[in-house]
Amino acid sequence: MPEKLSPSDFLEAAKTYPVLDVRSPGEYTRARIPGAISFPIFDDAQRAAVGTCYKQKGKDQAIELGLEFVGPQLAKWVKKAKKLAVDNTVLVHCWRGGMRSGSMAWLFETAGIKVKILVGGYKAYRNEVLAIFDQPIPFRVLGGKTGSGKTEILHELVKRGHQVLDLEGIAHHRGSAFGHLGLEVQPTSEHFENEVHRVLCGFDYSREIWVEDESRHIGQVFMGAPLYNQLRAAPVVFLDIEPVYRLPHLVNVYASYPKEDLAKALGKIKKRLGLDRYAIAMEALEAGDFSLVAEITLHYYDKAYMYGLELRNESQITRIEVRTLDPIEQTELLLSHAS
Repeated sequence: MPEKLSPSDFLEAAKTYPVLDVRSPGEYTRARIPGAISFPIFDDAQRAAVGTCYKQKGKDQAIELGLEFVGPQLAKWVKKAKKLAVDNTVLVHCWRGGMRSGSMAWLFETAGIKVKILVGGYKAYRNEVLAIFDQPIPFRVLGGKTGSGKTEILHELVKRGHQVLDLEGIAHHRGSAFGHLGLEVQPTSEHFENEVHRVLCGFDYSREIWVEDESRHIGQVFMGAPLYNQLRAAPVVFLDIEPVYRLPHLVNVYASYPKEDLAKALGKIKKRLGLDRYAIAMEALEAGDFSLVAEITLHYYDKAYMYGLELRNESQITRIEVRTLDPIEQTELLLSHAS
C-alpha cells in the first residue's frame, strides 16, 4: 500500500523525492506544485471523454474507457518512473487524491516502486497554499516611484542575507505597461500563489521579509485579497528619488527593445497619458528620443504611485530622500532608516 501524506508532509518529502503530477496537461499548465513533473494518465481530450462517459453512462463504463486509453502506456510509464525515482521512491498526486493517483500508485507498486501519495490531492495542497496568506506575515515594504531601482535593491538585500519575496520576479513582470518586455510568459494567478507559498515556507517569520510595493495587478497576475491586504497594512520605507536620477535607469532598461513593442506598450496607457501626451511620446519614440518617452510616462506613473501611497497609514511610512541609483548606496540608506 502506498504511504499517504498530508500536504505539509508531502511538500517536505518533495525536497527529496520527485513529484509526479498525474493530472491532465491542461490542469498542470494552469497551476501545479512547484517542481512537480507532468506525468498525465490522460491527455486533455481523453480526460474530457472519460468525464463525459462517467456522467452519461456511469462509473463502470468510464473505467473501461479509461483502461482503453491507458493500456498501451503502462510499460512506458513504469520505465519512465524508474528513471525519475530517487531511492526507488516517487510521490504521486492527482486533483482530489482519487482514482488517477490511486491507479498510478498501484501500477508503480506492482512494478516494485515505492509510492507516497497526497491525501486530498492538489485540491488539499491549494487549501494549504491559501491558508498561509491568512497568517500574519512580517512584511517590510520597499516603496518608490517607477524607475527607482527597487528590484536591484531587493537583490542587494538578498546578498546581505535578508529575506526577500520578489513578487515581480515570481510574476515575470515589472508592473508597468512595459513590464513584460524581455521576460518569460506570466504564470496564472493561481500558480503565482503556489510559487509565493513555496518561498514563504522557507522563511523565518521571526525576521522581517522585504517585499516591493505593488498594485493588486502585476501584469496579468491578480493578487488575492489576503496577501494584498497584508502588503497594504505593512510598514513602508519609501525612497523619494527625483526623475533626474530615474530617467537614465528607465532608458537603460527599456531602450534596447524593439520600437514596435514599446509602441504597443504605450498604446495600453494611451487614455491615461492623454491624447496630446501620447502623441508626443509616439513622436519621440519614432525619433529615438527615449528620454522624453520615459519622462512622459513617468508623469502618469508617478501620479498613480503617489495616489496609492497617500491611501496608506502615514504613520506606517518612512520617507527617505535619495540622490543615487547605486543599489549598494541605496541599500545602505534603506537599512540605516529601517533598523
